[in-house]
Formats: sequence, structure tokens, C-alpha cells
Amino acid sequence: MEILSLALLGILIVISPGADFVLVLKNSLNQGRKAGIYTALGISMAICIHIAYSMLGISYIISQYQWLYDVIRYAGSGYLIYLGLKGLMSSTAQIDSLEASKETIKASKYFSQGFLCNALNPKTMLFFLSIFSQVIQPEQTDQSLALIYGIYMILLHGIWFSLVALLFTAKGLQARLISMKKPLNQACGAGLLGFGALLALKP
Repeated sequence: MEILSLALLGILIVISPGADFVLVLKNSLNQGRKAGIYTALGISMAICIHIAYSMLGISYIISQYQWLYDVIRYAGSGYLIYLGLKGLMSSTAQIDSLEASKETIKASKYFSQGFLCNALNPKTMLFFLSIFSQVIQPEQTDQSLALIYGIYMILLHGIWFSLVALLFTAKGLQARLISMKKPLNQACGAGLLGFGALLALKP
């Protein structure tokens, strides 16, 4: 597959709405810009996990053993459902300004949320299983192209989701977003819950 095609495919995968996007949006709205960026960093670092098993050949093992894939799929589903339920329950909380709420954030909390959301996402796993089968050539000892593409995907995730956090915490949008915080929280919680349920029910 050509380098340009791989690059464009990566962009399309990253910007397509999914559980990662919903989580960054939810954390940005609730806890401010820093929380959204820490979540984005966690998502981008989780890509290292997918790159590691792809380059080390674990992807082949996962593809051959359905039970192992199912364990990861249900773990990811359970985590998304947990985040969704938490989001729905917190949507009834008092609406405060983003400026006030962002002072009390814990970086590790939002980083770990982003990391686990992406690392346990079977759709991300399937993407890397398929795309690295095109990048990695078993007969070649030099896998520098795969490594470069992996770094590209890490940076792409970090940049895109950081931009999402920046956009949804921009001062020009804050007043409108704060007035819509409760329904947006509910939508984000329902979205995460829906993603988790779909993964669990997928045959």
C-alpha cells in the first residue's frame, strides 16, 4: 500500500467519531482544557500498545485465538459502559463554569481514562491488525517503515484530540457550551454506553 494512502487512511480513522472523541469531549466540557488534553495524551500513548503487539507478532496470535480477542473485546466494552454510566449520572450535577472546574483536575485520572479507552478498544485493535499487515513484511528484517508509521499514528492521535479539546474549550464557545452542558453530558454518556453495548453484542 502506498505511503500516501496509508497516511490518508490514518487521518480518516483518527477523525472519525468514536469512543475516544466522545471521551475527550466529555472531559473537556466537564473539567476544562487541561483535562481534555491529558485525555488526548492518554489516547495517543495507548497507540504504543497497538504498535508493540503488531510489530512483535502478537497480532498473529490474537487473530488466531478467538477467545483472546473476546476477552479484550469484553474488557473494552465493560470500560466504555462504565464511563457512559458515570457520564449519565454526572449529567445531573450542578453546572459550573469551565474556568472554575479545571483548577481541581488530576492529570493521571484523565490520562488513564484516555489510555484505557483506546487500549481496550477492539476497533482500534482491528485497524492496527489490518493496517500493519500491509506495512510489516515478515521476510524483511528492516521494519523501519512500520515504526515510522506507528510514530505518525501516535502524533496524529495526540494532535487531533488535543485540537478537539482546544476547540471545545475556546472562550468564544464556552458560554454556549456551558448552557448546553447537561444535554451534551447526557449525549456523551449515552454515546459511550452505546459504543460499549455494541461491542458487547457484536457477534
